[in-house]
Amino acid sequence: MVTTPSRDRALGRGVSALIPPAGAGSATDRATAALAALRTVPVHVGVLQAAVVLLEEEQPGADPARAAAIESTVALLRTAIGQAADDLGPSPGRAG
Repeated sequence: MVTTPSRDRALGRGVSALIPPAGAGSATDRATAALAALRTVPVHVGVLQAAVVLLEEEQPGADPARAAAIESTVALLRTAIGQAADDLGPSPGRAG
């Protein structure tokens, strides 16, 4: 599909409205906005597993919004990992 420069600019403005660029708000605010704009894309399960490990090691400190964002992101990642395992069906060594 070929897009025109004006369409690309309009799309970029729409994405920027949904997901603030770095420097615009805290990392927690940007992560929350990104989660609100979820869409389905193919990704290797190992990437999801690595993200869970990194997030679980994160120390949110006293910021309850950050802790909630980490918790909800880990839950979404674990759900996606579970769905990927279900999509694969039974295999040797794995119950199913």
